[in-house]
Amino acid sequence: MSAIYLLRKISTKTPTRFHRSLFFSTFSKESPPDLSRTTSIRHLSSQRFVPSSIYRFPQSKILPNRKFSTSVETNSSDKSFERIHVQSGAILERIHKNEGEGEETVSKVNVETERVVREESEAEKEAWRILENAVVRYCGSPVGTVAANDPGDKMPLNYDQVFIRDFVPSALAFLLKGEGDIVRNFLLHTLQLQSWEKTVDCYSPGQGLMPASFKVRTVALDENTTEEVLDPDFGESAIGRVAPVDSGLWWIILLRAYGKITGDFSLQERIDVQTGIKLIMNLCLADGFDMFPTLLVTDGSCMIDRRMGIHGHPLEIQSLFYSALRCSREMLSVNDSSKNLVRAINNRLSALSFHIREYYWVDIKKINEIYRYKTEEYSTDATNKFNIYPEQIPPWLMDWIPEQGGYLLGNLQPAHMDFRFFTLGNFWSIVSSLATPKQNEAILNLIEAKWDDIIGNMPLKICYPALEYDDWRIITGSDPKNTPWSYHNSGSWPTLLWQFTLACMKMGRPELAEKALAVAEKRLLADRWPEYYDTRSGKFIGKQSRLYQTWTVAGFLTSKLLLANPEMASLLFWEEDYELLDICACGLRKSDRKKCSRVAAKTQILVR
Repeated sequence: MSAIYLLRKISTKTPTRFHRSLFFSTFSKESPPDLSRTTSIRHLSSQRFVPSSIYRFPQSKILPNRKFSTSVETNSSDKSFERIHVQSGAILERIHKNEGEGEETVSKVNVETERVVREESEAEKEAWRILENAVVRYCGSPVGTVAANDPGDKMPLNYDQVFIRDFVPSALAFLLKGEGDIVRNFLLHTLQLQSWEKTVDCYSPGQGLMPASFKVRTVALDENTTEEVLDPDFGESAIGRVAPVDSGLWWIILLRAYGKITGDFSLQERIDVQTGIKLIMNLCLADGFDMFPTLLVTDGSCMIDRRMGIHGHPLEIQSLFYSALRCSREMLSVNDSSKNLVRAINNRLSALSFHIREYYWVDIKKINEIYRYKTEEYSTDATNKFNIYPEQIPPWLMDWIPEQGGYLLGNLQPAHMDFRFFTLGNFWSIVSSLATPKQNEAILNLIEAKWDDIIGNMPLKICYPALEYDDWRIITGSDPKNTPWSYHNSGSWPTLLWQFTLACMKMGRPELAEKALAVAEKRLLADRWPEYYDTRSGKFIGKQSRLYQTWTVAGFLTSKLLLANPEMASLLFWEEDYELLDICACGLRKSDRKKCSRVAAKTQILVR
C-alpha cells in the first residue's frame, strides 16, 4: 500500500531569547529562528505507522544510495584541509513562512509498504507507553527523551535531562515506527547548542563540541511571563568535568540514519547542518602531537563516563569516530570550500581502518605472537612496534579466547594493551566495517562461544572481565559505583541489545540477536526496565540502577523493529569500501629508506 502523508500543524511559537548568549549570523538576537520550518530544496515528512503494527519495506522500494563524497583525490602532499571558524556561532538557513498560514504542505513520496501483521507482546506495549511518557517538549514540540523516568527516584541528578548518546536508540525506535519529527527537532536544536559559550575555569574547548545533554527549563521574564529555555551541559557539570567526545560522533551518525530511514535528505543539505558537520570533523581532525590516526581522549569521555582506565585510544571512540567519518563522507557536499576536508576524511578513514585491523586485533594466533615478542626494538621495520611486553598478557585470556574467535582490543598505547573485551566498540566495528569481514565473523563466534560470560542472565556485558582487587583500587580509584561486576566495571546493560542486533543482522546471524532478546524480554518488564544489572552473570538489578531507564526501553524496542524490518536495518550499516584499501597518504611507497607498512600488511586488510 502507498504510504499516506498528512498535512502537519507547525508551531510558530519560539522563545524571545535564550538562556545564554547565542548569536546567529543571519538572525538578530531578538528573532531567533523557528527550527520547525525550512526552506531546503525538498521536505519529506516521516511516514505515519499504526503503533501496534510492524511494516516491512520491500527491497525494491528502498531509496537508492546517494553519491558519496569520494571523488576528491587523495593528495599526500596536501596535509591541510579547510579550517572552519564561525565568529558568531552557527550559520543557520533563513526560514521563510507564508503570513497567515499555520500549515505546511508536505511533499508526498510514493513508497509502498507491505504490512506485516504481528501482535505486540505485553512487554512491547508497556515499552511504547514508557517511551512516549519520556518525551520532552520545548515550545510545544518534541525534542528528545529524558534519560530515566523513575517515579520513585527522589534525587534524579541529571537523569531528567536529554542525553545525546541516550537518545539515539529512542530516535531509531521513533524513526522505525514512522515518527520522524522528534528526531528532526532534536538534531536541529542540539546543532543550535553547538555554538553556545562553554567554559570551565575560564578555558573554552574547541569549536564544534556537542553537549553531553540538555534540559528544558522554565524561567521568569517578569511577574506574569515565563519562557522555556534550553540549558546544555558540555561537561562543565559532569562528574570529573570531562568533555563528551562521543556526542558529536553520535549526532552525525543519527543525522545519516534520519536521512536513510525517512528519505528526507534536505535536512543534511541545509547550510547550518553542513557547517555543523564540518565543525565536528574539524575538531576531530585537528593536527596534534599524536603519531597514530586514532583519537586521543581522556578517561570518561564516552558511554563509560567514569574513571575506568580507558584514557588514550579506546576502541569505543575509534569505532564511533570511523562511523562518523563514513557518515560525513556521504553527507558533505563537495565544493571548493569542502574538498580539502573531504580529502582529509578519506586519508583518515584509510589510515584508521589499517591501524585498527592490524594492531588492535587479538586471536589465538596473535596472542602467541605477542607471547614471543622481542622488546626494545629500535628500527623502522620492528615487529613489536609498540614495545609491548609479553608479561602484559593476562592469565585469564589464555584459556578464555576460543579457537575460532577473536576481538578488537579495548585500547592500545605505547607499552600498553588493554585486553578487556568492550562490547560497544566491537559491535560498531562490525556495523561500520572498521573490522574485516573475517574479523567480524570471529567477533560473533567469540560471543557465541562465551555466551554465559557476555550474555548470561541479562545481555550485554559492557566489558569483560571486571577489574578486581588491586586493579580496581588503582585504575578506578576505588570507585564505589564501579565495584567489580557492576555498572561500567563489567555490568550488564540491556541498551546494548540494539547494537548487537544490528551487528548480527549485518553478518547474517539474526538468530543470535533473537536469542539474546528472548533472554532480556523474560525479565525487563518484571524488573521495571533497569539501567543495568550486577554480578558476573547479570542476575541482580544494579545496586544504584535507575528503573524505567529510557534507553533500556528504547534498545529493546529498536531490536524488535530491526529484526522485523531487515531491509530498514540494512540502511543503518556499511559494507566494505574497497576504495579505502588503496588510499595511502604516507608518501613512503617510493622511498628507499623506509617501507610503507600498509604494503607489508596488505593481506591483513584485504577481504576474502
